[in-house]
Amino acid sequence: MEHEISLSDLSVDESAKIDHLLIYGSMRRRLTDIGFVKDTKIKCVGKSPCGDPSAFLVRGAIIAIREEDGKKIIVRRV
Repeated sequence: MEHEISLSDLSVDESAKIDHLLIYGSMRRRLTDIGFVKDTKIKCVGKSPCGDPSAFLVRGAIIAIREEDGKKIIVRRV
């Protein structure tokens, strides 16, 4: 069963697949360039002590994403 949530809603060690981005412009281009495309597996590997930013493993790279941007990245729990 699949549930759509924002990337920011993932807990540490939880995985999902990217569904779509609600980000536009240069930030969208940066994210797609590093692999944030539909059906790509992504895993939350850590959160800072304050909770922002969070670190995600995507295509073998660890990427830090701010909460405000993570809310615009829609993923599916699978």
